[in-house]
Amino acid sequence: MITEFKMPKMGESISEATIISWLKNVGDFVEAEETILEVATDKVDSDVPAPVSGVITEIRFQKDDVVEVGTVLALIDSDGKTEARSKKQDVFEKNSVTPSVVEVPQLTTHNSKFITNADTFISPLIISIAQKENLSIEELQSIPGSGREGRLQKSDVFNYLNSRKYSLQSNPKLEIRNSQTSSYPKPKINFVEGKDRIVEMDRMRKMIADHMVYSKQTSPHVTSYIEVDVTNLVNWRNDNKDKFQEKHNEKLTFTPVFVQAVAKAIVDFPMINVSVDEKNIIVHSDINIGMATALPSGNLIVPVVKNANEKDLVALAKDVNNLAEASRNNKLKPEQIQGSTFTISNVGTFGSLMGTPIINQPEVAILALGIIKKRPEVITTEKGDEIAIRSMMYLSLSFDHRVVDGFLGGSFLRKVGDYLEQFDANTTI
Repeated sequence: MITEFKMPKMGESISEATIISWLKNVGDFVEAEETILEVATDKVDSDVPAPVSGVITEIRFQKDDVVEVGTVLALIDSDGKTEARSKKQDVFEKNSVTPSVVEVPQLTTHNSKFITNADTFISPLIISIAQKENLSIEELQSIPGSGREGRLQKSDVFNYLNSRKYSLQSNPKLEIRNSQTSSYPKPKINFVEGKDRIVEMDRMRKMIADHMVYSKQTSPHVTSYIEVDVTNLVNWRNDNKDKFQEKHNEKLTFTPVFVQAVAKAIVDFPMINVSVDEKNIIVHSDINIGMATALPSGNLIVPVVKNANEKDLVALAKDVNNLAEASRNNKLKPEQIQGSTFTISNVGTFGSLMGTPIINQPEVAILALGIIKKRPEVITTEKGDEIAIRSMMYLSLSFDHRVVDGFLGGSFLRKVGDYLEQFDANTTI
């Protein structure tokens, strides 16, 4: 009995995944639930198990191929009686996947809609990038693809965008964004043979680099700063962290309190919880807070606390701890890094006083939280002005000035600061 091994569904909004590596070859016997394939979606790598026990008789896609969910990846002879194909045999059959006509909605040039040629495959990811970058279908089809059989990859499109040039009158937006159009020569990198070394970016670092450059090119960043007195919050946590651990078996960090304050401020200023779609503003009803988190490899990932405004501190602490643990152990699921509407970055974890974070597209703002430091401050008491030792920290908000002006950005930032400064020291756990 031949069983079709298909690309599984790994999240509500995930339509495709990239093959990282096969752990088995044609002719190998596999056990049911044994991991035979590693795939990547966005920044998360996932293991895919075999659906049945048997012998792999055919593998239809290879490393770096982008495959849609539901597509047959391989065939498994589940009764184990069929003679396996030779490993030297070509594992990809050209006729195993029939190219189909793909309609490209809203991908237009001069207000005309196009349909891809029957022998041209363009993935949903490439279509999405093309729509954001205002690429016509003709331009897409003119880009040389580096994938199998000339398939267009994400890197091909970004390389094309970085290298193409427009006159300032014909496309001023891209002219300004494209640093390579400058007449200033690219600085030479001094490389000392035998001393310096070259380290190739891994897949995730390349994706982060693309995302950061894209964000800076897309959104005019403005950063505002405030300083907040979090003495009451610090004292409350010091008094309750051991009790919280005993009662809920969870660590009590500052992060869930930060998430709660941000969620409350978003309720007060919902226009900070939006995305930009060309000339439209998408206002999100859900408040999903992403937490910029460093991985053991040094790369960055953003797990998401869903519906943060609907949860109390205990629930937020559990979510934060679970996501942080999954990040450290590379166990995050694709759905756990999707759907964020606002992101926070705790740069104070690394000892930074403050930061100027880059917006996590397609969001319009990101909040950086600096280190909490004790220092003498002038405070007003019933006795008048006094000098006291207080726990102080800086908050910095980077926002997209296309849709967030100074009043909204400053008011939102001040409201987050107010919630942290006015934290109730009598809060129960």
